[in-house]
Amino acid sequence: MGGVVAKIESPRKVWVPETKLEAKMVEALQKRSSKGCKIKSFSSIVLKFPKIDKSLRKCKAIFEQFDEDSNGRIDQEELKHCFEKLEVSMVEEDIRDLFSACDINDDKGMEFHEFIVLLCLVYLLKKEPGNPDSQLQTEMPDLENTFETLVNAFLFLDKNNDGFVSKNEMVSAINETTSGEGSSGPIAMKRFEEMDWDKNGSVNFKEFLFAFTRWVGIDETEDEEES
Repeated sequence: MGGVVAKIESPRKVWVPETKLEAKMVEALQKRSSKGCKIKSFSSIVLKFPKIDKSLRKCKAIFEQFDEDSNGRIDQEELKHCFEKLEVSMVEEDIRDLFSACDINDDKGMEFHEFIVLLCLVYLLKKEPGNPDSQLQTEMPDLENTFETLVNAFLFLDKNNDGFVSKNEMVSAINETTSGEGSSGPIAMKRFEEMDWDKNGSVNFKEFLFAFTRWVGIDETEDEEES
C-alpha cells in the first residue's frame, strides 16, 4: 500500500519594513488586527467598489480647497495648511515622509489620487478605535467609514497579520470566495501584480491603496480630465 506524500511548504519569507513610515504603518495595522476584521470575503470587497468610488470622489472638494494655486497638485506647504485645517498633529519629519511616500511621480506635488492615499494613511496612523477625538475633521463621516473599509480590506488579505500581503495570502483570500484554486489562481495573481509595484513579492498598505484607487477608477477619471 502506498504512503501519502505530504506537501512540503517552503519557509515563509519574513518581510521587514524598509522605512520609518512603513514601520509605523505595520505597527498600526497590527494593533488594528487585534480588534478583528469585519470583512469575510474578497467578493464583499468588490461589491463595495461603487460605494467606495462615490465616497472617495467627495475628497475632491477637500483637495481643491487646499490646492491654493489651482495647479492640480498639492505641495508640501499646502499640505501643512491642510493638516492644520483637519486638526492633524504631526511632526515635520512625518509630514515630509508622508508627502514623499505618496508623491509617486516625484514631481513635488500630489495629484488627487495621491492625496486620497495620503489621507487614508493619516487615518490609519492617527485613528484610535473608540476614541472620537482622533477623527479627521473632514466633516465627511462617510469618508472615514470608507477609510475604515479600506483598512479592513487590507487586514482581510493580510492573513498572518505581519503588515504585508504575500502572493499566497492573495490566493488564499480569493480561494475563500471562489470555487477552487484552478479558477481563482489567475485572478489572484493578476490582482497581486497590480498591487506589487516594486515587484519584491510583498504588498504594503500604501501599495494596496494605490491599486485600489485604480480598481475603482479614480486614476482613469484624472486621465480623462487632463486629456
